[in-house]
Amino acid sequence: MAYFRAPIPAMAWYRTWFGTPYYKLLYGHRDEDDAEVWVRCILRRTGVGPEADVLDMACGRGRHAYWFARAGCRVSGIDISEESIAEARRDVPGAVFTVHDMRAPYANGTFDLVVCLFTSLGYFEDEDDDRKALTAAFAALRPGGHFVLDFMNSERVLRELVPMECQEAGGVRFTIARAVEDGMVVKRIVAEDGTGRHCFEERVAALAPDRLVALVQEAGFVALERTDGPEPTPFDPARSQRLVIWARRPNP
Repeated sequence: MAYFRAPIPAMAWYRTWFGTPYYKLLYGHRDEDDAEVWVRCILRRTGVGPEADVLDMACGRGRHAYWFARAGCRVSGIDISEESIAEARRDVPGAVFTVHDMRAPYANGTFDLVVCLFTSLGYFEDEDDDRKALTAAFAALRPGGHFVLDFMNSERVLRELVPMECQEAGGVRFTIARAVEDGMVVKRIVAEDGTGRHCFEERVAALAPDRLVALVQEAGFVALERTDGPEPTPFDPARSQRLVIWARRPNP
């Protein structure tokens, strides 16, 4: 097996946000039960079985990796957040987790399944960076291996964008302002608690569904299907909450 290590770039919004306890509080609705549903559906639809090699790109704290490991898979996870990787190592001791920028090659022909879940693409100002991440995913797969990409339904997000909202979780008050700037969906998040006022930002490219499919195909994949979430509901740009692209690396 060939694995590569890449240097982590200088500060960017995803370096200062994902590793914080505020991120975990704000997105706490994405819980372990939700992750289990995703993993079971992915394994069923791809036909990947126990002892398969699985790579979770942008794995975060390892909530999907946990269920892949429970299913008997050999799991590796990569993420740019040192804090998230530390938590994943603690919670999923049977898996291999590495601090790694997913735009850089990680492995060569090693995995049966690569997943990139919860809108973990599109963080970059330059679309070439998304191409690099998809190329790295393609390279990591064995011929015939499966790739599952989960992304927001940009068309619906843009149509239904809520400019401002407030939420409370775990004693923290979150104020979230949303806007579209230069093709990016931007969230500016203010978290207020007993320690003060903390400001964060998210920036995700509003990649249109057809454009995202085209990028997947440009990386060399065969795009097989588009669904709304992990269940086999066909993708509908007007109604779907999520866009899941099911693809494979072709055999030689």
